[in-house]
Amino acid sequence: MKIGFIGLGLMGEPMSSNIIKKLENEVLVFDIDSEKVKKMETLGATGATSIKEIGEKADVVISMVPKSEHVQSVYKQLLEVARENQIFIDMSTIDPKVSMNLAKQIKEKGATMLDAPVVKSVPAAVAGVLGIYVGGEEETYKSVKFILECMGNNIIHLGNNGSGLVMKLCHNTLVSQIQNGVNEMITLSQKNGIPTEDFIKAISYGGGQNFYLDGKGKAIMDNNFATAFSVENMHKDVHLTGKLLDELGLNFPGVRIVQGVYDEAINRGYGKEDFCATIKVVRD
Repeated sequence: MKIGFIGLGLMGEPMSSNIIKKLENEVLVFDIDSEKVKKMETLGATGATSIKEIGEKADVVISMVPKSEHVQSVYKQLLEVARENQIFIDMSTIDPKVSMNLAKQIKEKGATMLDAPVVKSVPAAVAGVLGIYVGGEEETYKSVKFILECMGNNIIHLGNNGSGLVMKLCHNTLVSQIQNGVNEMITLSQKNGIPTEDFIKAISYGGGQNFYLDGKGKAIMDNNFATAFSVENMHKDVHLTGKLLDELGLNFPGVRIVQGVYDEAINRGYGKEDFCATIKVVRD
């Protein structure tokens, strides 16, 4: 079984590296940046010159690219060469409807597609301990689980195509609201003369303690917004959630609030910074 991997960015590079290191299968890789392909070749991968070449040669094709339009561009080329019994796994975080439509087109070729977006950030990708949410045929999932296990240690199959992506949007939008609550309450405590270090300690005495306060508190104190997960990526995700709400006729005020915060953060040029940099919007 040959495995193809498309997209060697911040997440794709360590994810593909773990497959190369942990499996004896041939792994073909492609990225628009040829230097990234060369780097993977030094680990034992086979470099491809195009997306189409990956589709022609690989039995399992994995993609990890930023947005819906990028996935559509990738699959426009893959669909030209897709064949029976081939398996496609898109691990990008995109619009569930876009993914579901692509899955239908792939099925018409006699192949199958899974959506398998990931949670956690770059350090977890490097360590191979990502969380992975899978949507699509269960039998297909079972047949490629050994590949997913190279990249993550918490993997869950959630149902039909698109369900992995819906779960990812629920997760990230909840994270955005928790972080926004952290940002607001840190700011409120500071305005009343409470040092942030004391705030974090005091919160730990009660039920308000949470991963994002513990994990981002020091970064906020130090104004260190080095990126683990960017403002622009969270901005994309909360707006995809908003689109999903619109499609279902739902109005959740908390989602709309964080959409506004991330809109403002983008307008101020914070897009490349870590998502906890949104505290700069809250402070003002």
